[in-house]
Amino acid sequence: MQGKRTLKAGLVGSGFAAAFHHEALRRVYEAHVEVVGVYSTSAERREAFARERGIRAFASLDELIANCDVVHVCTPPSTHEAIAVAALAMHRHCIIEKPFTGYFGDGSPDFNGKTLDKMEALAGAMSSVGRILEAEQQSKGTIAYAENWVFAPAIQKEREILEKTGAQILWMHGEESHSGSHAKYYGMWSHSGGGSIMGKGVHPLTAALYMKKVEGRARNGKAIRPVAVSARTHAVTTSDWYEDAGFLRTSYTDIEDFGLVHVIFSDGSFADIFATELALGGVHNWLEVCTNNHRTLCSINPNNSLQTYNPKEEQFKDIYVVEKIGTKQGWASTSPDEDWFTGYQHEMNFCYKAFADGSGLESDSQLAADTIAVVYAAYVSADKKGVEIEVPGTGF
Repeated sequence: MQGKRTLKAGLVGSGFAAAFHHEALRRVYEAHVEVVGVYSTSAERREAFARERGIRAFASLDELIANCDVVHVCTPPSTHEAIAVAALAMHRHCIIEKPFTGYFGDGSPDFNGKTLDKMEALAGAMSSVGRILEAEQQSKGTIAYAENWVFAPAIQKEREILEKTGAQILWMHGEESHSGSHAKYYGMWSHSGGGSIMGKGVHPLTAALYMKKVEGRARNGKAIRPVAVSARTHAVTTSDWYEDAGFLRTSYTDIEDFGLVHVIFSDGSFADIFATELALGGVHNWLEVCTNNHRTLCSINPNNSLQTYNPKEEQFKDIYVVEKIGTKQGWASTSPDEDWFTGYQHEMNFCYKAFADGSGLESDSQLAADTIAVVYAAYVSADKKGVEIEVPGTGF
């Protein structure tokens, strides 16, 4: 990679997110990336993670930060702020996994997301956002928000269409749904900062916010921002009326498993976002964009690039089909390269190009901040049975 800048990457976290970040970094071609090592609070897990990948296991966060140019924040969202602020204080770039940050309670043992004052949650989340943005403003480092939907090939193709046609977006609707997360702590507000809207809705929501950023940038050089939101949530699988057939996760503690968010933008356009743990048959990831001169359906997952029919489950026992499909028998939208379609490698390539040559970030701290502002304004609205709530400003 002669002539390309070498950037040293450090991973914070040793779980699922850190693993796919590491894999995506192997496909970056706009810069030379050297993964120097990993840090996590579990010595056993970080040693195993490092050993498997031939990298160094760091004994402290500060030591990792000191030895890299880019810090990948791949830990639970409740820890993002502290790690990002520490990295930015040492003038390192940060790639922060979704969700960006949030409100995770007051630390008391009796904290419960069901009884939480959602205005308190909104204020707490925006305070966290403000502290991270302030740290970025004081740093020579910058924040990239690791929202893979922004970089999915389908979304990036729609970006090109918007830019070249001068289209006016009228309405968007999108969804991320499946049968429930299997993460140990998902379902506890104190760890996840919310339920379906926070854990799943941020994906299509950020993509919709990004589309309005692209449209505004192309039409008048300024992002079109969200100004108001109304929302409804439901907790179905933990309700008294739900009949459990054994296919959906039911172990949530104090979060919603369905969310609907209606977002209004400053130009009068709007978007409807669905997020739920109630959908069988695999992940349903899509965003539809309706404009004044074209219509685009971005089918991230599933898509029909490859379809397989398997009459016998055990034949595919060693074959990865697609995320959360539930069964490998029958017809399936088998993904030939799921990470490619969902944007992970493109995300890292865009980010490292920006860090290397100073070009603009497509998914930056403004986009991240706006996403969190909409999410927590939506929780306030849902708590008020769908009353329209103003989206707070984020300092830009």
